[in-house]
Amino acid sequence: MLDDDLDDIHPLFAGAPSTTEFKKLRKRIVRQTREAIEQYGMIERGTRWLVCLSGGKDSYTLLAVLHELKWRGLLPVELMACNLDQGQPGFPATVLPEFLERMGVEHRIEYQDTYSVVMDKVPQGRTYCALCSRLRRGNLYRIAREEGCSAVVLGHHRDDILETFFMNLFHGGRLATMPPKLVNEEGDLFVYRPLAHVAEADCEKFAVSMNYPIIPCDLCGSQDGLQRQQVKQILDQWEKNSPGRRQVMFRALTNVRPSHMLDPKLFDFMGLSLGKDKIDQISEDIPKLR
Repeated sequence: MLDDDLDDIHPLFAGAPSTTEFKKLRKRIVRQTREAIEQYGMIERGTRWLVCLSGGKDSYTLLAVLHELKWRGLLPVELMACNLDQGQPGFPATVLPEFLERMGVEHRIEYQDTYSVVMDKVPQGRTYCALCSRLRRGNLYRIAREEGCSAVVLGHHRDDILETFFMNLFHGGRLATMPPKLVNEEGDLFVYRPLAHVAEADCEKFAVSMNYPIIPCDLCGSQDGLQRQQVKQILDQWEKNSPGRRQVMFRALTNVRPSHMLDPKLFDFMGLSLGKDKIDQISEDIPKLR
């Protein structure tokens, strides 16, 4: 259906460019999103998702693609868009409600002044991201429960996942990143990232082409010298020197070999012994946990 009927689209795609380039872009994003949803088992038929909308290019792309999939009968869940207005000075509070009303998207706008809390609690010169995201996450979990949602859906894309991996590698001393699917600490909500396979550049091209009303982040986005910005610059340089390197690195995150790492909690190095069975075990990379 997606391949044969590209002109029959959801209202969120109204006014989309008719160029072949844009149709290929849209098709690629929809396909990659669908692949991630299926690969990581995100669909529970008849459930309700809280789709978090910040007003950035990524969340607009997420909202449009999920509604496209639902409209075509490929995503059998209910969708509610949610924007958390965190009280940042100058935030254009009417932009998202007007946009969502115009698009006919069910939504909830929540005002919580976490901005004042962050500015009060974070010492000057320190980054706001950790506290800001923790406060935002707590409010989104609460809203999801109030709205009967089983999942909070975020717009993090492939490049966010890669940057988080390298931030943990360079600064956290661990191999970890944002998973496409997890359960919150309370154990009552899923957190999904359906854009896990989608490149940031594609999100930007899509949102700009659709002329969505982008709202910049004036809190963390206004700070200089952030670790994430530094990592992004490194990845940008690598990509410039060797086009396609981001995708290769992302593929590595889906192809982990515990027997070729150094974590004894994931592979039984102490229990290794000589013999064909052990060789076969390592070659198939099926770790024997102690």
